Amino acid sequence: MAAQAGPVPATRRAVADGGRPPFTRGSVLAVTFLFVCTIYFLLPAWWLVVSSTKGPSTLYSSEGFWFSHFDLLSNLTGLFQYDGGVYVRWLLNTVLYAGVGAVCATLLAGAAGFALAKYKFRGRELVFSFILGGVLVPGTALALPLYLLMSKVNLTNTYWSVLLPSVVSPFGVYLARVYATSSVPDELLEAARVDGAGEGRIFATVVLRVMSPALVTMFLFQFVAIWNNFFLPLVMLSNTNLYPVTLGLYSWNNQYGQAPQLVSYVVLGSLISVVPLVVAFLSLQRFWRSGLTAGSVKT
Repeated sequence: MAAQAGPVPATRRAVADGGRPPFTRGSVLAVTFLFVCTIYFLLPAWWLVVSSTKGPSTLYSSEGFWFSHFDLLSNLTGLFQYDGGVYVRWLLNTVLYAGVGAVCATLLAGAAGFALAKYKFRGRELVFSFILGGVLVPGTALALPLYLLMSKVNLTNTYWSVLLPSVVSPFGVYLARVYATSSVPDELLEAARVDGAGEGRIFATVVLRVMSPALVTMFLFQFVAIWNNFFLPLVMLSNTNLYPVTLGLYSWNNQYGQAPQLVSYVVLGSLISVVPLVVAFLSLQRFWRSGLTAGSVKT
């Protein structure tokens, strides 16, 4: 006699019938947890949006999470006109530091990671171990040695004093090596060499395209890190015209006692400084996709 099948669970029956499975206790708890986390992360952003519309007299006297006395236009006018429009210069400085630094760091880390992954040479693992050690060193610990090094070559209080340290990304090298090892086929490189391509051309035309998801990830990590960098510019720069937006807003915040309107400008300036980061993430997320090498090698 054939054994009789036991009762089919309700979840399996619902899926078999083409319907949605019923909510379980675990799914409800998971959704609730994610909802609480979402609210937790969005509350500071909401406060920033609301507070940027308030003047200095109502910023602390009104409800913190709701609008009151809409002064956004006057805040915008004051922000971009205060001290000769220095805020615009700070934004442009930050775009320069973050944009150029992130691009150079991404290309340098991508080339180093690819070389460590695909070329065999003596001392390769030792070099990679030193690079991994650099990942463990916090950036704040390097600020003072970098300042002493830059002062020796007379580069302090210049754009170079912030740009040059920004082009080094040990984590980017690590990520590039891991990605190149698993995603760049040796057969693809050999096929390019057979076609007469040099190593530089292979990296520029083949490897960069194959590694684009990892390169975009490295770029965004480095772009955000440089954009939010505060301690290195604080140590290196004394000329306010060279400040990034983080250091500039900090200097305004310290002058709150002398100019009360600066507190509103700092809040609004912080909100505006977040916009390029959001734009960068939204515009580059389409590169995060897999399968770029599918079908690139004939078998």
